[in-house]
Amino acid sequence: QVQLVESGGGLVQAGGSLRLSCAASGRTFGSYAMAWFRQAPGKEREFVAGISWNGTNTRYADSVKGRFTISRDGAKNTMYLQMNSLKPEDTAVYYCAADHLEPITTILRDFGLWGQGTQVTVAS
Repeated sequence: QVQLVESGGGLVQAGGSLRLSCAASGRTFGSYAMAWFRQAPGKEREFVAGISWNGTNTRYADSVKGRFTISRDGAKNTMYLQMNSLKPEDTAVYYCAADHLEPITTILRDFGLWGQGTQVTVAS
C-alpha cells in the first residue's frame, strides 16, 4: 500500500511562491495517477491539479492555470506542486491523492489514497 506525506506548506505573502511535495512510501507509485486537492475553511475539497502515472498528461483547475505547475519524479517517488503568484484565495489545506486512474480525473471520490495535508496561508 502506498502512503503519502505532504510537505512544503507555510505562510507566504501574496505574489509569492511555494513548492509542495508529496512523498510516496511503500510500493512504487509509478503506476498511480496523482493529484492535488485543497480545502479552504467552510468549503468543500476541490481539485487543483493532476498528473498521469507516466507524467505525460496534466490537468489544472481554471483558478490555478498559468500559476501552478504539477510534476513528478519517479526516481524519488515524489510529486510536486510549484505555486507562483499566490493569492489570498489560495489559502487552504492542500492534500495529495493517488489512485490507478487513466485518464486523469478531477473527481475527489475517484482517489482512494490520501495524505494528511499541509497548510498553505497566503497573506494579503
